Amino acid sequence: MPTDKNTITKVLEILREEIVPAQGCTEPIAIALVAAKAREVLGELPERIKIFVSGNIIKNVKSVVVPNSGGMIGIETAAAMGIVAGDCKKDLMVISEVTEQDMVEVREYLKKVSIETVHEKTPVKLYVRVEAFSGDKSALVEVQYLHTNLTRVVKDGRVLLDHGFSPENFNTTQEDRSILSVRLIYDLAKSIDLELIRPLFEQVIELNTTIADEGLQNTYGVNIGSSIVKNIEQGIYGDDIRNRCASYAAAGSDARMSGCPLPVMTTSGSGNQGMTASLPVIKYARMKNFSDEQLIRALFLSHLCTVHIKTQVGRLSAYCGAMCAAAGVSGAITFLLGEDYATVAHAIINTLGNISGVICDGAKPSCAMKIATGIYAAFDSATLASYHKDLHGGDGIVGSDVEATIRNIGELASSGMKQTDEVILKIMTS
Repeated sequence: MPTDKNTITKVLEILREEIVPAQGCTEPIAIALVAAKAREVLGELPERIKIFVSGNIIKNVKSVVVPNSGGMIGIETAAAMGIVAGDCKKDLMVISEVTEQDMVEVREYLKKVSIETVHEKTPVKLYVRVEAFSGDKSALVEVQYLHTNLTRVVKDGRVLLDHGFSPENFNTTQEDRSILSVRLIYDLAKSIDLELIRPLFEQVIELNTTIADEGLQNTYGVNIGSSIVKNIEQGIYGDDIRNRCASYAAAGSDARMSGCPLPVMTTSGSGNQGMTASLPVIKYARMKNFSDEQLIRALFLSHLCTVHIKTQVGRLSAYCGAMCAAAGVSGAITFLLGEDYATVAHAIINTLGNISGVICDGAKPSCAMKIATGIYAAFDSATLASYHKDLHGGDGIVGSDVEATIRNIGELASSGMKQTDEVILKIMTS
């Protein structure tokens, strides 16, 4: 199906916005970024800091190691690193160049600075505001909806930036996502000029495979990735492509959730989603000897399907975003097998109908376990679809077609899991 140039341009803009490099879990990095910007606006080290964050930010920062911190965790750590040693011009790589000597200064700063963290009661799932004070000077910096989306900057009471965004008039992303559909994504994956997408996905391959290899080779978190490999080597598991792909995807998350400083290419604001959408597809394509072109086209499909599904779910939610990416992977595997659009769509439906009950209870080592679960489900769903064994409309939350199913997932995540999110946060903070 031919696609007009305007649509291709919009899709490329979506990719550029959604697939970006980041070091560490994106929520503590967002805090570091806002804090670094507040320090820049203030013009000196703050003597007192107030940090206002949404519940989902608290959930995703509480248990994850901040990269380059020497094993430290928490909101205060991320903020202090951003203030003392961060570079706000680097966006989600804001603390990528923090050194051991910098961390000596950060720890000393934490001993003397007054930091107050406040749970901001806001309907905005992704919300960070840092207010910094030094003598009679003050600075306020706020982001909403996106990790790098500055919505307000105030210096000494003077407003420098105020976008005035609200949940009613601002989408979760800058570029319009309404053009996306699984049909459009499939058709573009088959036909788009490869040179338009090759550089981006070569970067995805380079960064994400590097951290996956690191996760397999060293000790991080619960090491589910390398544990699967150990079971293969000991004959406990079969040495099959499904186990290898699940292991590879989980290994990247093992490393990232435990503070590995290697950057990853994120998708929909999440490194775990970026790794889930890419690593099993890369491993599968290489083990099956698919060409580089076939791999890049499959990655294009996997990532854009992830973006499409996650757009309905929202940036942060009680719905595990890695399950959105697992659905994209099932479509990509089916695509690599040479199946038609209907089969790819059914693979995605099968995945969403299976694992949409997996909750997000914050960023932590168990994220890697959930990713492995999602990849196993993706393979089962792709296999069933290729055998023309499909879940049908009316089977639970499954809709009449793939788009209806994705809309149902969005409704489940945004409305159905609202109270679930609150209960999860209450459990985590009690």
